[in-house]
Amino acid sequence: MNIKAVIVDDEFLARQRILKLLEVHDDIEVVAEAKNAEQAIDVIQEREPDLLFLDIQMPGQDGFYVLRKLNLKRLPIIIFTTAYDQFALDAFQVNALDYLLKPFEQERFDESVIRAKDQLKLERTSVYNKHVQNLIDSVAQHDEVLKTFKLKDKGRAFYVKVDDVQFLEAAGNYVVLHTSDQQYVYRATMNQMENSLDKEEFLRIHRSFLVNRRFVKSYQYLTGNEFSFTMKNGKDLRSAKSQKPLITQFMDLYFTK
Repeated sequence: MNIKAVIVDDEFLARQRILKLLEVHDDIEVVAEAKNAEQAIDVIQEREPDLLFLDIQMPGQDGFYVLRKLNLKRLPIIIFTTAYDQFALDAFQVNALDYLLKPFEQERFDESVIRAKDQLKLERTSVYNKHVQNLIDSVAQHDEVLKTFKLKDKGRAFYVKVDDVQFLEAAGNYVVLHTSDQQYVYRATMNQMENSLDKEEFLRIHRSFLVNRRFVKSYQYLTGNEFSFTMKNGKDLRSAKSQKPLITQFMDLYFTK
C-alpha cells in the first residue's frame, strides 16, 4: 500500500529537492504540494496524508500555524524541515518528533523517512497527537518573537538574523533591513514588524523607522518633542513628535546615556 505524502515549503527548489530524494522510496506517493500555510491547511484537510514534510519558516504564517489550524482526528506523521532555530530543534527532540535541518542530504533524509515508515506500521494513538500539541504549546510559550528574516536571492533562500539588523525602514508593503554594511528588502509592513519583534529590543521612533537599541550609538533631544538617533552604521534618524512619550518611557527602561 502506498504512503500518501504532502510537501509544504514556500521554496520551489526545496519542494523539488524532496521529490528528488523520494525517488528511491517507491512506496511513497506525493499527492499534493503547498507553498504557504493557507494552501497547506486546505490540501492536508482534503487529502489526509499519511506523511507530511512541513517547512517551519515560511512568509506570513509558519508551519506551527498550520498545525494549530488542522482539524484532523489522526494527524499525519510529520517530518519538520527547518533552517536554524535552536529552540525549535530542542523542542522537536524533547517531544520525540523528527526534523531535517536544511540543507540535508540523501542519507539523513532516508533516516527520517525510514523512521516515519516504522511509525506508520504502528497503530497511531492519541499519544502522537499529544506530542505534536506539546510542541505547539512549547513554541507558543517561547514568546514567538521573530528570530530570523527569511529572504530570497535568485530563487534561493538565505537568512538574516534579527540581532544583526540595526534598524528597519518602511518602503510601502515592504521594509528595508539595515545591517552594518548591507540592506535587504523584506515583504512585510512596519506594523507587522512592530508586532513580531522583541519589544525590549526594538523601538518604533517613527512611522517609518524601527531601531534596534543595541545599535544606537548616541541620541539627543531636539526641539519640538523630537529626538535624533545616530546608529552604529553611521545613519542618522529623526523621531516623530507623537512618539516622544513612548521613546521617553523606553529610554528610562533600557537606555543608559
